[in-house]
Amino acid sequence: MADPLTPPPRPSLRAELSVILAPRHGLMICAAMSTALLIAAFLFEYLGGMAPCSLCIWQRWAHVGVIGAALVGLVLLPDRAGLLLVAAAALASFGVAGYHAGVEWALWDGPAGCTANLAAGASTADLVDQLLATPVVRCDDVPWSLFGLSMAGWNALVSLDITAVAIMAFIFGGRIARQT
Repeated sequence: MADPLTPPPRPSLRAELSVILAPRHGLMICAAMSTALLIAAFLFEYLGGMAPCSLCIWQRWAHVGVIGAALVGLVLLPDRAGLLLVAAAALASFGVAGYHAGVEWALWDGPAGCTANLAAGASTADLVDQLLATPVVRCDDVPWSLFGLSMAGWNALVSLDITAVAIMAFIFGGRIARQT
């Protein structure tokens, strides 16, 4: 008979990580993190009035890739294979965001293009008017920063976090269940 005054032994951190970062949970956490970043980007654009540059758009597509990889991992692939896809997509997001942050810090040159929303099927005169009225969004401008990091810098850090969650879920997730 167990002593009622003695608390039961606490599970180890590794055991807790195994439960929290079960492969399916890891996929859902990574998808939720990328979804939150996309929502934040759209809020900055549509509520904050900050038009995205071309590198910002590339970063969004990388997060769509993370979400898609997580969904494929949840529905079609074994969970652990999905985690590898998510880690690869998150590393791509980290690469684009890191490149963008480097452009903002003038470590290297960015792309020559800019973004413009032009109406399809418009006349040449209308297109010229739209181009003249469209503000040029430069990739090396920092419209917002927090603690010295721009949105691209924060995106790089969070993308690295997503990669870490995917890798930790791959390594530790479900380990207790696999051992029993």
